[in-house]
Amino acid sequence: MTTTPAVEAHFSLPSPVAYAAAIERLRDASRTYYGAGYSVMDDAAYDRLRLAVTSWEAEHPEDVAPDSPAGQVADGAAPVGDVAHTTRLLSLDNVFAPEGLVAWGASLGRRLGHEPTGGFTVEPKMDGAAVAARYRDGRLVQVITRGDGARGEDVSHVIGTIEGLPERLPVPATFEARGEVLFTQEQFEAANELRIAHGAGVFANPRNGAAGTLRAKDRPYRPALTFWAYGVVELDGAAFLPAGAGHAETLAAVAAAGVRTTAATPAGLHTVATLAEAQERVDAIAAMRALLPFGIDGVVVKADSAGEQAAAGFGTRFPYWAIAYKLPAVERQTVLEDVFWEVGRTGVLAPTAVLTAVELDGSTVTRATLHNPADILRRDLHIGDTVTVHKAGDIIPRVQAAVVELRPPGAVPVPLPEACPNCGGEIDRGQERWRCAKGTACALAPLIEYVAGRDVLDIDGLGRRYVDALIAAGAVGDVADLFTLTEEQLTEASGSAKRGAKLAEQIRLARSRPLSRVFCALGVPGTGRSMSRRIAAHFGTMDAIRAADAETLQDVEGIGPEKAPVIVEQLSALAPVIDKLVAAGVAMTEPRQEPAEDAADRPLTGATVVVTGRMTGPLDGWGRSEMGALIEKAGGRVGSGVNSRTTYLVAAPSASGKPSSKAVKAQELGVEVLAPEDFAALVAAYLD
Repeated sequence: MTTTPAVEAHFSLPSPVAYAAAIERLRDASRTYYGAGYSVMDDAAYDRLRLAVTSWEAEHPEDVAPDSPAGQVADGAAPVGDVAHTTRLLSLDNVFAPEGLVAWGASLGRRLGHEPTGGFTVEPKMDGAAVAARYRDGRLVQVITRGDGARGEDVSHVIGTIEGLPERLPVPATFEARGEVLFTQEQFEAANELRIAHGAGVFANPRNGAAGTLRAKDRPYRPALTFWAYGVVELDGAAFLPAGAGHAETLAAVAAAGVRTTAATPAGLHTVATLAEAQERVDAIAAMRALLPFGIDGVVVKADSAGEQAAAGFGTRFPYWAIAYKLPAVERQTVLEDVFWEVGRTGVLAPTAVLTAVELDGSTVTRATLHNPADILRRDLHIGDTVTVHKAGDIIPRVQAAVVELRPPGAVPVPLPEACPNCGGEIDRGQERWRCAKGTACALAPLIEYVAGRDVLDIDGLGRRYVDALIAAGAVGDVADLFTLTEEQLTEASGSAKRGAKLAEQIRLARSRPLSRVFCALGVPGTGRSMSRRIAAHFGTMDAIRAADAETLQDVEGIGPEKAPVIVEQLSALAPVIDKLVAAGVAMTEPRQEPAEDAADRPLTGATVVVTGRMTGPLDGWGRSEMGALIEKAGGRVGSGVNSRTTYLVAAPSASGKPSSKAVKAQELGVEVLAPEDFAALVAAYLD
């Protein structure tokens, strides 16, 4: 497996005129980013343009513009400041595919006069702002931006607000740590909430936000940032590093002094002997990208040996002994063309953004989530805005923010619905997620279709067409009405006496489903299949659930003080439906394990199990809900993501051989990965 190239098929500049226009676009992009704090193009478009410029310059060296931005740190556009760097603080050259990494290795070998023998390091390329942090006698005294590589701005006002860059070290060391300041995703969301509270607009993305926060001096608030060191230089002639320390040993010395380094990230710092092994590590970090708590736009490969670094040397913009392997873009800019609203099965109004098509993380994106009306208002979104769209791994794309500076004249705010877009009725605006005042009754067809599904009430054959016919005939007004349907009504809806009889039998069987499935069928917001199983297992009967108050409900894992009152309120509103289910003879109890069985003897007791991908072997066709029920029956707990508490990851090998991000994370953490067949053997006694 190898990572997909990060840059779309790059275009060629056909003439000197086109070249001149391209370098002006580069300058403009950098001037707005470094000077005005926003981007007129996203990283992928910028990389594509820069690659076209550098390719043209390589083919026409005699016509290269003397002030070409391609040969300058930050395109020569970063605010320079008046603080001289101890040594030049440069950027990195880029490659975008395995062959580029191989070509870089060959170039390094030519500069050394032999194949590199000191090995390589591989670490994540953090997507933030580069700084130099100077420590004297263990005290952080100055923080400087990269600027033009020779001089930078003094931003020491941020001292004390950056995690991983302590004001005081446990040792009286003197050195300069070089690294990246950025927002983690959690810090980014908190920063935007803070800005909104102070009447400011949200940041377009974490990278722009971090750069702006570093330079801002007069704000009445100071969002938290995080620092990760990727290098060090000695300061004031004071010895800090062991003699001849390579890159890995250098970062170990920085970490030992108390400063956070890239080695401490979930992606880690890896030392390998060959570039082929480096490519494997690049692929592994790329696969876990969506799980990282911060953004990365690539992976950095460096010659580890200090001697080989010195022999390879530096160019005007980057060191020859290091390279950035850029990854496919997970963030692009595109235009918000429209917003449409749908009503989910629980009555929630869901807005979806309609976008100008853009290539993002290996797919063409034309739709993205907008969460809720409050989120739209917070982000001040207008139809026609250029917006930043983010997507990572299998996550649904989301609109992060508008680039307000690029807003076209006459753009209007995204209109919010005044009535339910499905039934035209009133809207309950009491929470951030607006709901139709009719609740589940508004979106009855999708709710009934969901209820009939295999892992809820399992009414085989009751598809959307028959559901629509039953609702149109007035035979079904809520979930409970399913159990009062006659065979004649089902025959009329399905158009066949044979199908009607089969559906009647399936509904009869559905009366005996366990309480967990019946509770899930009610469509109470925030109680999907997993939560319904926990609630049913905890209380045992529907009567006990209905008698529980908000405080008692919080005894169930995953129900907090915000969710509990909503569940109580919804159950009260659903009282007539529940009463009808009881009258129809629907089961209202959850089967208990046999008392004689010792829970400690179950194969998954104390284990947390994460399931990903399609099941095979004895579990072929099993969905997430069925797997969750099996795990809990065998004594385990269902996990949503792989972490240090995960015991097993159940995952079938993919046909392409490419490991999923969860499989890579499991490998990193030492979590045991089981094929579905092996997991089935482990819990064989519970497969019935």
